[in-house]
Amino acid sequence: MSTFAELLLNGVSMGSVYALIALGFVVIFRATEVVNFAHASLLLAGGYVTATLHDDIGFWPALLVGIAGAAVVGAAVEFLVMRRYRGSDHSVLAIVTIGVDILLTTELTRRIGTDVLPLGDPWGDAVLTLGPISLAHTRIAAFVAAALLITVFLLAFRYTSWGVAMRAAAESPETAALMGVRLGRVSLGAWAVAGGLAAVAALFLTVFPTPGLERATSLAALKAFPAAILGGLDSTTGALVGGLLVGVTESLATGYQSELTFLGRGLGDLAPYLVMTVILLIRPAGLFGTKELARV
Repeated sequence: MSTFAELLLNGVSMGSVYALIALGFVVIFRATEVVNFAHASLLLAGGYVTATLHDDIGFWPALLVGIAGAAVVGAAVEFLVMRRYRGSDHSVLAIVTIGVDILLTTELTRRIGTDVLPLGDPWGDAVLTLGPISLAHTRIAAFVAAALLITVFLLAFRYTSWGVAMRAAAESPETAALMGVRLGRVSLGAWAVAGGLAAVAALFLTVFPTPGLERATSLAALKAFPAAILGGLDSTTGALVGGLLVGVTESLATGYQSELTFLGRGLGDLAPYLVMTVILLIRPAGLFGTKELARV
């Protein structure tokens, strides 16, 4: 039972980090109806800035600069690249984000090289022990930080003028524009918010028990993609539920790998995609996604 409890708690912690990344996918999709495949490079950019600055200015200032840097990169991608393709087919826009991701990731991986960069977090390898259950401080910090950020975002999304503008743009861009909503500003803000969330997620993906930031860190965004899809790409609640579901599924599948050898190796990495496939077979729009209806 203790093993199950540990796996469950670790799964919830990692799931909350995946929810941050999935929320970035959802924010951009709601604002622009574009599936952002460049999200992995935003995550890597935020982590890289934090890792390179923490020795000079300290961890917390470096983290703030990393978050701001990833937000600026996201906003720059929207302003310099995506805005030029506004009005294009959504499949074309998705391909553009793939090209952006390749360019950014190539440059960042060139800078990182074969190194593993620590981010200088204050938790180190400390572990909290409650009876038979052991949980790393980094996991607790990840859950608390993700919970606070998601709560703040949901409140802002519901009660601020930016949130109202984004919801209006998601419902009907044409009507929102006629009512005075500046769609370009909404899109720019969405990319910036997604970048900032990705930078925070990068921190908790690279601290203990992970040795640090490396070239493969950006691949973690691929684990959050099933969370966004199975929750519903246009649902902020779906991003939260999808992230937790992916995190718990991955943790349990990895923890009980020895009992599930008949299903093959690497089940923990494959399990989120299996869950996504099963859910999409039942609910094609995701758990909380909006079904589009057409009168014929």
